[in-house]
Amino acid sequence: MNASVASMIDENSSVEQRVAALLREMTLDEKIGQMSQLNASENYVPQHLGDELRAGHVGSVLNAVEVGTVNELQRIAVEESRLGIPLLVGRDVIHGFQTIMPIPLGQAATWNPDVVRQGARVSAHEAATTGVNWTFAPMIDISRDARWGRIAESLGEDVYLTNKLAVAMVEGFQGDDLSANGSIASCAKHFAAYGAAESGRDYATTNVSENELRNVYLRPFKAAVEAGVTTLMTSFSDIDGVPASGNEFLLRDVLRDEWNFDGFVVSDWDSIRHLQVHGLTANEKGSALQAAVAGVDMEMASSTYRDNLAGLVESGQLDVRIVDDAVANILRTKFRLGLFENPYTALDQNNIVGNAHALQTAKKAALQSVVMLKNENGALPLVTEELSTVAVIGPLADAPHEQLGTWIFDGSAEQSVTPMHAIHSLVGHDIDVRYVRAMENSRGRANEAFDEAVAVAQDSDVAILFLGEESILSGEAHSRADINLPGDQAELVRRIRATGKPVIAVILAGRPLTLTNIVDEVDAILFAWHPGTMGGPAIADLLFGVVSPSGKLPATFPRMVGQIPIYYNQKNTGKPPTPETVVHIDDIDTHAPQTSLGMTAFHLDAGYTPLFPFGFGLSYAKFHYENLRVAEQETQLGETITINAELSNRGSVVGEEVAQLYVRDLVGNVTRPVRELKGFQRLRLEPGETVTVEFVLHTDELAFYGRNMQLMTEPGDFHVWIGGSSDTHLRTEFRIVDNH
Repeated sequence: MNASVASMIDENSSVEQRVAALLREMTLDEKIGQMSQLNASENYVPQHLGDELRAGHVGSVLNAVEVGTVNELQRIAVEESRLGIPLLVGRDVIHGFQTIMPIPLGQAATWNPDVVRQGARVSAHEAATTGVNWTFAPMIDISRDARWGRIAESLGEDVYLTNKLAVAMVEGFQGDDLSANGSIASCAKHFAAYGAAESGRDYATTNVSENELRNVYLRPFKAAVEAGVTTLMTSFSDIDGVPASGNEFLLRDVLRDEWNFDGFVVSDWDSIRHLQVHGLTANEKGSALQAAVAGVDMEMASSTYRDNLAGLVESGQLDVRIVDDAVANILRTKFRLGLFENPYTALDQNNIVGNAHALQTAKKAALQSVVMLKNENGALPLVTEELSTVAVIGPLADAPHEQLGTWIFDGSAEQSVTPMHAIHSLVGHDIDVRYVRAMENSRGRANEAFDEAVAVAQDSDVAILFLGEESILSGEAHSRADINLPGDQAELVRRIRATGKPVIAVILAGRPLTLTNIVDEVDAILFAWHPGTMGGPAIADLLFGVVSPSGKLPATFPRMVGQIPIYYNQKNTGKPPTPETVVHIDDIDTHAPQTSLGMTAFHLDAGYTPLFPFGFGLSYAKFHYENLRVAEQETQLGETITINAELSNRGSVVGEEVAQLYVRDLVGNVTRPVRELKGFQRLRLEPGETVTVEFVLHTDELAFYGRNMQLMTEPGDFHVWIGGSSDTHLRTEFRIVDNH
């Protein structure tokens, strides 16, 4: 390193002292440079980018993933600029780098923070070998609309589950020491309420009250901040009429003043310029001013900061202290990452990528992510001794790219092991595996190959259909209004069903799908999401009973799209539906008198229940809950409540169950959900084994934001459930009192 400004700062000083010392030496242009992130997707250093680095006009690059290029970018920044400040190198490492884990929604179906943490750790290690030191993950938007393409990147519909898995992902990416080799900075996104986009249309308006914002959408971000997340990214959407990248309430009042966050905030791609498109500002100068004042520290990709901040400061419209605060937040992160001491990446780390540990981690995540939604008459597991011929049919049985899922820039389809190949490998020569693709892709309308598929199924002992969505049908800007199986897949199911042979559906998708039109046409359903690199071996093990399914739904599956939004922790309303009040459209007489049928909240053509509820998932084991009890029926505010139940495996195989704790606050100064997840445990039980499942709940964990937006736990009566899904009926009660 040359004698740059940064190199002359005492390394033994505290981070805050080093930040202040460096900031004092910076010109306004160099400060604005730190607030600017440029795209660097070329696998070389173009002249213009090198010149900008030398001038100190760049604080971060994104999408550079070739280690030689990244090291050269860092060398120019560190050795040829006046300041010598190293670069943040960002990349979307969403659910794997080269070894791909299940999509985040699939990881959420594991209900296993350890698995999520391990997957993020593998991803961080692999990404770090290329010089990447910052990932734009986890995406922790609460997602209650399966039409939204980015539900695939989310951790589902529930606050508690998302909190636990968000923290695990942050810990996995960042490790115990942010400056250690293999640790990268994480970025909680999208702040905030992006998952509430109207109609599930990406980028659309979000109409969310402050009470809903605080009780639902902000809570995972607070959990991530408390876990030490390094950065946050703003949402594309507006909240209460103010786009997130210009929203001072979110970025200053909540994030800085209430939560004391001292990392930095980055805009989403070009979202500062979008403030003008939203209609919040008249021009790019106004957009830059709004974003800076609101608290966006770094601009991603676009140049409104680079083009306008200096003039805004010089004209007195923008206080330079706002710029200084933003730069301090960025420098603080770079010091914590250890970039000033170690800006370069070693070139001898190839054994980290795709190694046995990475593949084992990916397979474990895939195994635990798959949710068995149906298993009539013991159709699964398949018993090899009882089979001579198996039909493997469908467009996703041997589609190595599609099983990787959305937001995969660096994963290799060549590394994927597909279900078809995994089944061949598992059964060897004992079973004749016959494969028919049947459709070119999941959207296919031509069904010329259906006759061949039917013939093969007719001559086989069982037909395994691999259905769902291609990876391109979910993710950013890939929202769908119709979330049935696309193309002619339902017709393929009906044709195969007509053979009379057992039909197993394995569904690979980036979102919950409406399966009403095929659920009665198959004997069993494994919902595998997009399971990643090792999805094939995981699915094969589950099909043939090597492992019992143990995934649980992180999002509710509607019967039809018109039920959306549908989620388990809805409000009760003044007219809650019951089985007795529901009237189906087919049961209404012709010329019936106009009445308020049932007088409760339901759809005439869909009722009020989902097809599959949140937390649901079957097993080859037979789990049974009983003897739910609370240690003391009355608990003092500020103390703990102990709740337990007995869980038995009454089946003949070992299995893992996710026991779930739900609570309802019966009376509040604002209305409360009918149930809220407050705990879960993943337990392994041998056949015939019984264990006591115990949860210890502090009354603080029952707090909510009331009418005055203050976090509070109110005394009163509560219902509590323990079971295997959100629709469990094993319930008891307790009371919280305040005798102070």
